[in-house]
Order: sequence, then structure tokens, then C-alpha cells
Amino acid sequence: MNVVFEVGDRIPEWRVESVPVEKMKILAAILRDPNPIHWDHQAVSEQGLGDSLINQGPINICYITNMLQLWSGARSIRSLRARFTANVFEGENVSAQGVIISIQDKGGVKLVDLQVWLEKSDGTKAVEGSAQVSFPL
Repeated sequence: MNVVFEVGDRIPEWRVESVPVEKMKILAAILRDPNPIHWDHQAVSEQGLGDSLINQGPINICYITNMLQLWSGARSIRSLRARFTANVFEGENVSAQGVIISIQDKGGVKLVDLQVWLEKSDGTKAVEGSAQVSFPL
């Protein structure tokens, strides 16, 4: 695979135009997530968190993994570390983004280290972290 990129390059972002309530509710059911902030508007309000449902952290991480896999391939992610820095609410517009911070050839693969984040439309970073992906040489 002949992919050309350099340190400092931004990779293609992955955007969600409107975080869907239906998927939050489905994931809460699948995970048996007892936290009603993902499916009950009244519970969100009672906790002083506004009036919109809050997206699950694993879904926010999936937006970043989708971005990485679309750029580098389905089996390319070597590591992903992230921390949650803000809530993502139903209906919000978010984009997973990343920038290359180092590149090295090692063991027959090109290892690419990235700074990654999930950004809300107001510029707030809801997730921040780092990732490493690989490309065959």
C-alpha cells in the first residue's frame, strides 16, 4: 500500500450531523445500562444536566474508531487511549478528527501515531486522546 502522509497532516474527519436518540436508547438496552440519562429526559433534568439525553461514552469512542478505520483500514488500529472531557447530547453535530504526530517504520509496517478527538460544533472537545494505526510497507 502506497499511502503518502507526513507528521502534522490532518486525517479525514468522520462527522455525525445529528447524534441519534434511537441509537442511544438501543445501546442502553443492549448494554443493560441502568443510567437513565441515556433514555429518560426527566432523569437528565432532575440531575441538573439540561433537558437533552446524553450520548454514551462508548458511542463517542466509536466515532473516533470509525474515522481511524476509514482512513487506515479495518484491522489497522493498534491502540487507542481517550478521556472524556464533555458530554455529547442528542441532536448535536460532532466530528471525529485527528492529526499525525509521528511516523516510524517497524517490523514491516508503518506505525502512525495520532492525536485524536471528538469535537462538538461549538468547538468543545468531548473526547481527547491518542491512537496508533499501522499500514503495511
